[in-house]
Amino acid sequence: MRIVIGAPDNGAVLKNALQQHLNSDERVGSVMDVSEPGLTYPEVSFRAGRAIAEGRADRGILVCGTGVGTAIAACKVRGVRAATAHDLITVRGSVENYDAQILCLGQNVIAIPAAWALVDLWLDLRHDPASSYAPKVAEIKAYETDH
Repeated sequence: MRIVIGAPDNGAVLKNALQQHLNSDERVGSVMDVSEPGLTYPEVSFRAGRAIAEGRADRGILVCGTGVGTAIAACKVRGVRAATAHDLITVRGSVENYDAQILCLGQNVIAIPAAWALVDLWLDLRHDPASSYAPKVAEIKAYETDH
């Protein structure tokens, strides 16, 4: 799996820890960091979203203070769904139900070991296109295409 990862300065500590963790995970083929010092959370989110929309990455992880700003910004990239999740149930639902490609985390919200646990689960999750949520995801995609 090709992962894009990014964070503004207020998410760099957690992002760096996750990147190191991902680099040692055999499920991950490559990790592309789109961060730069001084980069705003919208810009890093747009970069990650574009990497997914353009097919250069399969999934992404974004980190800011709360994970909310990066999720809002990443969702502005056409075809990208990002979700803020700090617990196992929400992480699972974000992928299995809603087919979110980007996991957003808050450096001020979650400790590094807990974030590792979420990412470990997240890497194994897949969306089921035959699930009861699939028509709702299709409805979202259709709205995005039409508007």
